[in-house]
Amino acid sequence: MTAGWQRRTLTACLLALAHGLVWGTGLATASTSEQAPASAVTSTAATPLAQPTQVSPPTPSSPAITPLSNETTSTTWADPVEVVRIHERPRADSRAVAVTHLETEDGFPEVYLLLSSLTDTRGQVWVRLRIPGRPNGRVGWVPRGALGEFHVTHWRLDVSLRSRRLRAYFNGKLRFTAPVGVGKPSTPTPAGRFWIRERFKLASRSNPYWPYALGTSDYSTLTDWPGGGVVGIHGDFGDPKVIPGDPSHGCVRMHDADIAWLAPRVQLGTPVHVFR
Repeated sequence: MTAGWQRRTLTACLLALAHGLVWGTGLATASTSEQAPASAVTSTAATPLAQPTQVSPPTPSSPAITPLSNETTSTTWADPVEVVRIHERPRADSRAVAVTHLETEDGFPEVYLLLSSLTDTRGQVWVRLRIPGRPNGRVGWVPRGALGEFHVTHWRLDVSLRSRRLRAYFNGKLRFTAPVGVGKPSTPTPAGRFWIRERFKLASRSNPYWPYALGTSDYSTLTDWPGGGVVGIHGDFGDPKVIPGDPSHGCVRMHDADIAWLAPRVQLGTPVHVFR
């Protein structure tokens, strides 16, 4: 057997093998087509080809809101650290309803009562808060970075205009109750949800607000009153006999001994619910 014959035989075998592979591939392809005869269809080809699964794009979910206060047993508050717009919604392009103020009318650091927070789809944290100022009762959203450290108080004050009575709660439990004087019919104490923004300790008994005054976020009907008409909770104004009653221009008066007990205990940010 010559070397040339061996080479020719090997070449022929390789050609035959290649031809068989090509023919086999063609059969396999044909067996999956609709024109293939029944005898050529194998059990594998009898199973329809799987179609690509159509996956719908995920629907973005609304950012979850995290409560910060229930205004009953736990209330969060903070001082602002910069002047920013307060938005109607937690979006920078939403309507501005107010701007933050760094100080109260008396020069104390401003206090905002915080209701809830959320993180938007861009990772921006927004905080919903109550807004001090006229008109009473406004709320809005600011970026978290516009506020300082968060603080929590467990106090709550309820003021009943009808019964002329103040009740102080700590962790939901009644701790103190006292008669009060409220606004007269021509200058009523506005009802609503407010909070304590200021605390004054007054040294002189000659001061009508002695011994303490608490400034709230409630604004009276007197727009031209010095300091903007902020409703305060303070001493008896030198006339204890009118308590309980409705002698004031909108402020809440207490007997001196009662405000002396209450004022050092309640914290800034304490919610004040005034109701009829």
